[in-house]
Amino acid sequence: MTVKTSISLTDEQEAYARSLVERGRYSSLSAVLQRGLDMLRRDDEVYALKIQALQTLIDQRRAGAFVPLEAEVNDFLAAVDSED
Repeated sequence: MTVKTSISLTDEQEAYARSLVERGRYSSLSAVLQRGLDMLRRDDEVYALKIQALQTLIDQRRAGAFVPLEAEVNDFLAAVDSED
């Protein structure tokens, strides 16, 4: 299902979106904006997962013995980045 809506873009944003359509990257301005929103949603989901995983790591550290955090965080970030 699609919904029609009205949006405002800066001149630069509109020119860039139109250039993507003119170069054949997207079929319409709507397709450009839909792709952009899909990318933002994915970024937000990944960010939320990283925050949740960091909170879990913090909770685990609070419950256990002291261990240097730097190695754990680096391992954690490497694992999360590999999932992207």
